Amino acid sequence: MTDAYTVLRHCPLLAGFPDAALHEAARHARVRSFQANQPIYEKGEPQSNLCVIAEGLVRISSVNAQGQEAVLIIFDSGTWFGDAVFSPGTGRVYGATAHEAAVLVEVPGPFFRDLLQRYPQSYPVVLDLISQRLWSAISMIEEDALRGTQARIGQRLLFLSQMQRGGKPESGPVTVRLTREHIANMMGMTRQGVHRTLKAFETQGLITLGYGRITIEDEAALREHLATLN
Repeated sequence: MTDAYTVLRHCPLLAGFPDAALHEAARHARVRSFQANQPIYEKGEPQSNLCVIAEGLVRISSVNAQGQEAVLIIFDSGTWFGDAVFSPGTGRVYGATAHEAAVLVEVPGPFFRDLLQRYPQSYPVVLDLISQRLWSAISMIEEDALRGTQARIGQRLLFLSQMQRGGKPESGPVTVRLTREHIANMMGMTRQGVHRTLKAFETQGLITLGYGRITIEDEAALREHLATLN
């Protein structure tokens, strides 16, 4: 049985809240289970819950009018998502789907925003993590516009790694549950071109390729390598 308090206590976004606030959040939270490929919410929905993954994997993606899915990232357990919780009334930019059987702890948006107001000491941590996500997204956009293939793919890996860490400090390898096909699809590249770049990164010891996953061995080393590229 999933203990909501334990899940929330280990969520990086909530690290600035005192224990009493986490217990209160756990009492208001809802634990939900999803089967593989079951939608959690659709793109455009005005749903504003803060979601923390207790078990399983969640796929964040967008689907066009032709039904083609573009995967942004696949989140593992311990990660939080649902940034729309900070912008009530706006639609979800992406949809979320259980990539495999998953259990979520959901904190209602209105309650979470009220909790922020009542515990202002939480703001530094929350603002820092939101700023990190924004900075990573802006950096990725810049790379896509101005840099070559290796730099673009490398920056995307750093973005995915930062999202997967969820705000935890860089302290070792980070594994993202994405295939080469997923990356090629999200970046509008060929699978062969992505494969060549990833194999080059692997040869340099920057990443390790596995079945359905990519491990960024050292984010700082990858960042330093990208700085040497045009």
